[in-house]
Amino acid sequence: MPLIPRIVELQPDLSRFRRDIHAHPELAFEESRTSDIVAARLTMLGCEVHRGLAKTGVVGTLRRGNAERSIGLRADMDALPMQERNDFAHRSTHDGKMHACGHDGHTTMLLGAAQYLAETGNFEGAVHFIFQPAEEGHGGGRVMVEEGLFDRFPCDAVFALHNKPGLPLGHIATRPGPMYASSDSWDIHVEGRGSHPAHPHLSRDPFVIGAEIVLALQTIVSRKGGTTYNVIPDTLHIGGTARSFRPEVRDLIERRLDELARGIAIAHGATARLDYRRRYPPTINHEAEVAFALGVAAEICGPDNVSGSHPASMGGEDFSYMLNARPGAMLWLGNGAAESGAFLHSANYDFNDEAIPVGASFFARLTERFLARRE
Repeated sequence: MPLIPRIVELQPDLSRFRRDIHAHPELAFEESRTSDIVAARLTMLGCEVHRGLAKTGVVGTLRRGNAERSIGLRADMDALPMQERNDFAHRSTHDGKMHACGHDGHTTMLLGAAQYLAETGNFEGAVHFIFQPAEEGHGGGRVMVEEGLFDRFPCDAVFALHNKPGLPLGHIATRPGPMYASSDSWDIHVEGRGSHPAHPHLSRDPFVIGAEIVLALQTIVSRKGGTTYNVIPDTLHIGGTARSFRPEVRDLIERRLDELARGIAIAHGATARLDYRRRYPPTINHEAEVAFALGVAAEICGPDNVSGSHPASMGGEDFSYMLNARPGAMLWLGNGAAESGAFLHSANYDFNDEAIPVGASFFARLTERFLARRE
């Protein structure tokens, strides 16, 4: 595997850095310690450092030459609100907080690439290192874009890596088009008429109406209703999530949820109201940027260790907001075997430090190829 030798030399230091972040996880928009040490490292490397986007976001910029071409590289920084079950030395020191998705590794890989690029300067143009807060359900990527990320730091393209347990170490995979699904939540509130269960003919039982709605939708993953056994209540609440890979399918799901719920309720002389909350849009990679990134990945990992047709994930990713604003691509980085079922968001998960030089080498070479010097 032709990793960049200098980045391989940096691995011990980068591993220590990653484990320190892992031991001190911070939740969405609270990444003060993490952003402080990221900003300090970027400053030490000679980057222009900008803080404050999305509260705790950090952007470091390196410029070489006079070319106007620019690239953005993104890493997320936040942890998850869950209790870690690992017992190694760098386990979380904060109860109820854990880096269970590898954002500690993402942050470290991007800093490793920044160090190499600052030392070598083998590019012409600007590279923006984007350290994003609040990916885990709070839309930090959306907030950064809305607060002017790409107005202040113009990018001709933007790229990101996400580690993937189960994908072999030293492998990189992606796909053009949809990579992650949209992630929305919804609630249907059925308003019927309650009664005593001994006199059901006097009610418009919301449970019966809800049962028909559930059968019609076939996508409900959770539901709840009622307060006690001897009452037919007036109302029923049904809740669930909806995921799709295409914006037009997302629109269709919302419309059909509303139509089916209201139609079935009306047939029973009741009413139903849909509360549909759009969260992350689908993460849709751009074809040209995927092809470019796969070429670079083949340089780093070898052609046999790169896939451009990996199956899409039903998970959600707020890098989607950046890809809606600029061309680019997200790729999966092999984290090795998921030992003992330690996949993402598992209490036994840990980022594989052996993946650090792979991801950092990819980011660095991607920048050098995208911002190649023009003689």
